[in-house]
Amino acid sequence: MKNLFVSMFVLLSVLFLVAQVTEAAVSCGTVTMKAAPCLNYAKGTDSAPSAQCCTGLTALATSAKTLDDKKAICNCMKNAVKNIKGVQDKYLSQIPTACKIKINFPVSLSVNCDKIN
Repeated sequence: MKNLFVSMFVLLSVLFLVAQVTEAAVSCGTVTMKAAPCLNYAKGTDSAPSAQCCTGLTALATSAKTLDDKKAICNCMKNAVKNIKGVQDKYLSQIPTACKIKINFPVSLSVNCDKIN
């Protein structure tokens, strides 16, 4: 009987944690995975963003339901890009337009993610 109670408690705890995680902002791992195909364009190597790049960023834009989601995605991208040599602002800033993605903040290496709305 005690084992059943402990098992039920553990199961309910896990379900509670999973429910909390699904309400959280998009993870940086997901952001990195979705944005990775854009690197060649952001470095100026490719003349246009790839279909995978646009598809991934469209999925991220769609998943940003709240302002906190947008800020989290922005911060993840900014932190990831600053560690990659060769990314150029002039290409990075063109990605939303090239992919026909409407976002309400500039895409830039210097954007302040905490001030987006």
